[in-house]
Amino acid sequence: MTPAETPFRRVLIANRGEIAVRIIRACHELGMEAVAVYSDADVDAAHVRLADVAVRLGPAAPAESYLRIDAVIDAARSTDAEAIHPGYGFLAERAAFARAAEDAGIAFVGPSSATIEALGDKLNARRLAVRVGVPSVPGTLEPAPIDHPDQVAEILATSRTIGFPLLVKAAAGGGGRGMRRVTREGDLAAALVSGSREALSAFGDGSVYLEREIVPARHIEVQLLADQQGHVVALGERDCSLQRRHQKLVEEAPAPGLTGEQRRHLHGLAVRLGEAASLRNAATCEFLHDPEGNFWFLEVNTRLQVEHGVTELVAGVDIVREQFQVAAGRPLSSEVVAAGERASTPSSHAIEVRIAAEDPARAFAPTPGRVGRWVMPSGPGVRVDTHIEAGERVPADYDNLIAKLMVHAHDRDAAIDRLRRALDETEIGGVQTTLPFHRFVARSEAFRAGVLSTGWVDQHWDGDAARAEALRKALLAVGLASIDDEPVIAGHGVATAGDGRAAPPTASNGWRRGGRGQGVDRWPS
Repeated sequence: MTPAETPFRRVLIANRGEIAVRIIRACHELGMEAVAVYSDADVDAAHVRLADVAVRLGPAAPAESYLRIDAVIDAARSTDAEAIHPGYGFLAERAAFARAAEDAGIAFVGPSSATIEALGDKLNARRLAVRVGVPSVPGTLEPAPIDHPDQVAEILATSRTIGFPLLVKAAAGGGGRGMRRVTREGDLAAALVSGSREALSAFGDGSVYLEREIVPARHIEVQLLADQQGHVVALGERDCSLQRRHQKLVEEAPAPGLTGEQRRHLHGLAVRLGEAASLRNAATCEFLHDPEGNFWFLEVNTRLQVEHGVTELVAGVDIVREQFQVAAGRPLSSEVVAAGERASTPSSHAIEVRIAAEDPARAFAPTPGRVGRWVMPSGPGVRVDTHIEAGERVPADYDNLIAKLMVHAHDRDAAIDRLRRALDETEIGGVQTTLPFHRFVARSEAFRAGVLSTGWVDQHWDGDAARAEALRKALLAVGLASIDDEPVIAGHGVATAGDGRAAPPTASNGWRRGGRGQGVDRWPS
């Protein structure tokens, strides 16, 4: 690409981890220089090593580094960056950050500050959906009157109309913060107060509203791209139903089981919202899909999604590359337009699992620490987005995501088979990860059958049972199955915790039986 064709000369990436690495690679492919920012915890991180220039923001705490709008803008100015890409998380959906970039004359690689502000408030987004005829989950369109005792009777009456169980949700954020499930009228007042307090602490805005709980439901989202000429394209949909505590664990594209007609309808709803919001750049419209086949609008994420890669694999386009072109004022590429036209009739399937430093046997509790053995899979149809190498530390200060493993095949069954193979090739030592859960999913008949819902993990995954069974199999493998309460002696082929004690059979110490890595056993099988 010639200098004249390059969208920008130099771009600052206002993020860390795998997404910063992903964006830096796109910059280099487009002939642009990449500026990294980092905290003291990330001084030797992969994104810092890959960048052309790196600027320190401050101490490890996000509030003193990655969340400092002034420090990020100063870093962009001092390095003569012409654009800022926010990635996801941190400041990506802060209208104030986009506005600060705009005021500094720096291109913001994402929707405008006005669009982020309008859609970042879920109540604004719900009102927009109603205005343009997109069905929204039944609920309120104004903040609940937390500080108006005289209106308690009114909100109680409204709750009866919505029906129980219902959800109290924060207007200004997501991720389950400020959310409360209410099963009876008598618990509503307390849920409103506690939900509002948590929302205020998390987002600086205590506004909450009521929404019907749709159960069972699938979580399906539509990837949008839009240029500054007003052309909005739906690149297809993703199913993100496998979640725990409203955090996604597995995503796939396209959503299994939908007909071409359903896809066209869903994509049309998302495009209608994008056009009404004057969307520019990348965003995602999220919906719930109920057993009757209805799609209910939830919210719009005005940023690049963690799971954008599965859409890239199926659509055959580079979304980050397109973001830069659009931010430079160029129209959507012919490749994106063509991908949008065929999105309702996908010809392949992709699945992503989020490998995190968490223990799935203990309610996905964080497990920061130093990574030991690190072997990622490869081969046909396998993509790994990561920022980790053997010997690096997973800090406790940030999100626990350490790798995104994606597979791509001609259909869903083949993609699941490929996922199972890729997960079996993956080895991570030193920290417990979510690999055992993902291997369980890849072997689950319920998952293969496409019987999905946001309650799938609670219904199918039993971490305690999986860990107990893994321990039993590991002891069998080394001939110690008859020992019940006696300590396991280190040696004799048993993995140890590093101090002479036997280590529990986890994915992190790489136990597996037979074949590759003979003599050890992964859990669960």
